[in-house]
Amino acid sequence: MSVTDQIDRESATPLSLAGTNPGYSDTDAVENEAIDSPFESLVILESPDSIEAEAIRGLRTRIMAQHVREGRRALAICTPTEDTGSSFVAANLATAMAQIGVKTLIVDANLRSPRIANLFRFDAAGPGLADFLGDPDIELAAVLQKTALPDLSVVTAGRLAPNPQELLATTRFKHFMDQILREFDLTIIDTTATSRCTDAQRVATVAGYSLIVARKHKSHVKDIATLVRLLRADRSNVVGTVLNDF
Repeated sequence: MSVTDQIDRESATPLSLAGTNPGYSDTDAVENEAIDSPFESLVILESPDSIEAEAIRGLRTRIMAQHVREGRRALAICTPTEDTGSSFVAANLATAMAQIGVKTLIVDANLRSPRIANLFRFDAAGPGLADFLGDPDIELAAVLQKTALPDLSVVTAGRLAPNPQELLATTRFKHFMDQILREFDLTIIDTTATSRCTDAQRVATVAGYSLIVARKHKSHVKDIATLVRLLRADRSNVVGTVLNDF
């Protein structure tokens, strides 16, 4: 697998890491074929010398230069369809940020098919975002989980709730975001695919900034373009795209 990326405030076109355009137009569709599920691993820790880890570090460099150093503290990871590896990118990017001393929080706001707990090997049944949003008696400290990296914390999705969209639409979610943005240098939020529901649009609106993840040979350029328009209409600044190729 390789990850290719671009951080560009004005467009969201996947480019190769070397900076060459793969030649897709807005009307072209990337060839759709059967592909296995995305890697369920933290390659930045488990395979630090791999091409995948190096690509994540390249993405980290761009996020640092054009996002974090601009004083921006939140980034919603969005994807047009499932099985693009967005959770893989979110988890590895958060870990890479923490490795260089950025106080980072990763939040699993995919309350329908969460993956972050599995990637970090936490108990998926433990208290998480859904529990916090659904119970006003639960404090933020109860859902913040520490990792082996001193600058990395995790909020898992928690229980599978029957009303995820309603939970994310509450003012409590906005207050949750306001609180964590004061406590962390960067908060990365994993979201549900937008082909499934509008949860990600709500999260991206509150976060203010979003990064789109697509997958080579699976994602359609027209779907990415549609997602860009939706996010911008909801006043989320799309800072760029990541193209998974594995």
